[in-house]
Amino acid sequence: MMRTHLSSIGDLIGAAIVALVVSGAGLAAISKVDWPAFNSSNVATALTTTGQVAAIVILLIAVVLSRSGKAGRLVKPLSWVGISAFAAVTLAMPLGATRLYLFGISVDQQFRTEYLTRLTDSPHLADMTYADLPPYYPAGWFWLGGRYASLTGQPGWEAFKPWAIISIAVAAAIAMALWQRMIRTDRAIAVTLASTVLTLMYVSPEPYAAVLVIIGAPILITILHGLRSGSRPAILAGGLFLGLSATFYTLYTGLFAMTTVLMAVYLTAAAWYQQSNKTTPPSEVRSSRWHAARDHGLRLVAMGFIAGLVALIVWAPYLIDRLGNKPASGGTAEHYLPGSGAVLPTPMLHWSLIGALTMVGLIWIVLRFRTRTVALTYGITVFAIYLFCLLSMALTAAGTTLLSFRMEPVLAVVLGVAGVYGFAELAGYAVRRFGDVRTAIAVLAALAAIAVGQSIPNHLAAEITVAYTDTDGYGERADQRPPGAQAYFPEINDVIGDQTGRPQSDTVVLTADYGFLSIYPYLGFQGLTSHYANPLAEFDKRAAAIETWSEAETSDSLIEQLDSSPWRPPTVFLFRYSAEGYALRLAEDVYPNDPNVRRYTVTFNPNVFDDPRFTVTNIGPFVLVVRN
Repeated sequence: MMRTHLSSIGDLIGAAIVALVVSGAGLAAISKVDWPAFNSSNVATALTTTGQVAAIVILLIAVVLSRSGKAGRLVKPLSWVGISAFAAVTLAMPLGATRLYLFGISVDQQFRTEYLTRLTDSPHLADMTYADLPPYYPAGWFWLGGRYASLTGQPGWEAFKPWAIISIAVAAAIAMALWQRMIRTDRAIAVTLASTVLTLMYVSPEPYAAVLVIIGAPILITILHGLRSGSRPAILAGGLFLGLSATFYTLYTGLFAMTTVLMAVYLTAAAWYQQSNKTTPPSEVRSSRWHAARDHGLRLVAMGFIAGLVALIVWAPYLIDRLGNKPASGGTAEHYLPGSGAVLPTPMLHWSLIGALTMVGLIWIVLRFRTRTVALTYGITVFAIYLFCLLSMALTAAGTTLLSFRMEPVLAVVLGVAGVYGFAELAGYAVRRFGDVRTAIAVLAALAAIAVGQSIPNHLAAEITVAYTDTDGYGERADQRPPGAQAYFPEINDVIGDQTGRPQSDTVVLTADYGFLSIYPYLGFQGLTSHYANPLAEFDKRAAAIETWSEAETSDSLIEQLDSSPWRPPTVFLFRYSAEGYALRLAEDVYPNDPNVRRYTVTFNPNVFDDPRFTVTNIGPFVLVVRN
């Protein structure tokens, strides 16, 4: 048994190494060529499809070898190569001519890039924006990305793209190894390819979430096994995954935790019902029932304890401050309700190949719920997703949500994997009914995978286009068009360094151009919006303070207010020039409206900074003010 577990761990490590090499080599090769921009040429799409077909051919070779029993030692490495190559080329080739990842440095990707920049500058856990605060958003993926950036010598913003692609490719290979541990290799290849395709299509803009979805699909089965059988390795694996999830992404951790609890409840209820026996004395029935409930409860607690220990690696600093009654207000992370969050997700009703796959998956789960472990696992998961969505909708009456619009991608992946099982049963029926039609089935399956895979760049076209139209940290646009105002950021950074003589990570900047904080590891006085703000930062009170500062009429008044601030005050101000004065365009939460953010402008009187205690420099459309 120990040898088997060690072999499994070896496979996981081997899969990760293979994926790291394959994706890293692919990114390096792609970066050597001066490709045309995705938004002005179809070359990237054509080469993406070519690479995907090559990867699927590798996977088909692995399937053939596994079925024939020949070259058995090559099957697993080939499958790892194929799946990691598929994941890497699907993202790396469309982004081949830009340094930026999906969505560039815009909207949500702005604060994610800022986080990676912060943890590239230092491995010390710290808030992405604010000075002297522990992180509120889970730092796991970003901390690892920071170590990758430091190792490769890249600035954080530039490392975001390769790290995102590499981490997703590694997750796909690890998922392959996990599936191969549980089911036949050919079927493991099919389900991993399906889950990877669906994850790339729906979750890839959030790479840390994509990692959890890909690996979570097989691990959920392990969690059920651990709760049902009491297997210590399974309980340990489940606890480690839930803990890792908590260090990566809180929202999906909540879903996985809910699913785990529902699994324990279902198993307890099933055991309770199975103990019903009129021929057995009632005392024995009661004893058996309570033993079953105790066993499942203890396994759940053990898994949760392990998860908690892992989660504390990144959560402990924040929890210590919160438990120490440190002031907190203004965080509104749950204040968002788009249209997709107001209805239940139904990917199985879409008229497409994915709709067909997920519909078959749903039917297979319903038919095999009582007889197949995978169907039971995913049946409970689907129930948990819909329960999560309904709870989120109900909470709107209380003025908040659970951000359930993020659940549809998980549902699509779960039903997609179940769909592979369903089609496998249909294929078995076809072989029994029509003879050996396995080759035809394999060809049709490969064509379906290629058809869906090659549609991914088009599905992500908006996200890819932003990566080409945004101005990067070197002041360039990948589509070779004139850059935006962000092209002045390098000059602004140089001037700040010359005038302050302080390191970037020890300089607090007040600005509404948050892309500047994404490129350089300056501390920010105020965050992008309250939805991404650390509750300990007191976003609402800082916003009120900024408005008060803007009303100052003399230098003495402003300096007095800055010096009496309860937070470390800014020593650098980066404004936009306007006819009314020096402007900052800030944001406030207006939930339940959609959009949930209202932009407003505060304007500082330029005369306030006409003082020897300030140095004012005009750079393009910006006004840089440095406190001497």
